[in-house]
Amino acid sequence: MRIKILSILLAVCFFAVIPVQAQDTEGYAAEREAATTFAMRHLSDRDSVVRQRAAEVLAKFSATEQQRLVEGYRLQEKNERVRLALDWALYRMGKTDSLYAVVRGLRSDERRSQAVGYLSELAGPRPLYVFFDRADGKTLIGLLQVMAKIGNADTLELIKPFESSDEPGVSNSFKFAAREITTRLAKSPPMAPTRPREVGTDVKVGP
Repeated sequence: MRIKILSILLAVCFFAVIPVQAQDTEGYAAEREAATTFAMRHLSDRDSVVRQRAAEVLAKFSATEQQRLVEGYRLQEKNERVRLALDWALYRMGKTDSLYAVVRGLRSDERRSQAVGYLSELAGPRPLYVFFDRADGKTLIGLLQVMAKIGNADTLELIKPFESSDEPGVSNSFKFAAREITTRLAKSPPMAPTRPREVGTDVKVGP
């Protein structure tokens, strides 16, 4: 039984790392269908780790065609880590309200790193800005950990107030996030200046 579970996990992980950037290449559609079909089949597996990995594959491929079925699995799922993975999959499928459920995962010491990993896959930090105003300490720590990975120059201004937080965990997380963002910005190549057009140089030579 253990060998069977390991083989399933290896297969799921293989499908999960197929680069989404390859979606325009020949064979991607077939690979995507195979991966999502495989994942859906294992959302009911007895092993919670297999179910979690299956949900992560569906999130990876934004399998919108499976949304209704995934919503059903989410309603009946009891394991918190699997539920979090399903929430992330549903968000990636276009159910925007599920982002709130993923952010709630930041409150849990057991699931914070899992939620941080998912939220760090966002294309940018802006969808998370709305959560800062009313976040409790544990959620703030998680949000700042995410900002350390995907934050930008605007993020530095947003998180500045947390530098003087009375909660050491929050203030320390701010320092880490600010340092990581600043380092990342320093490594970003500067935009090449556009050479202004010189008036009077477009002179036609000859008849």
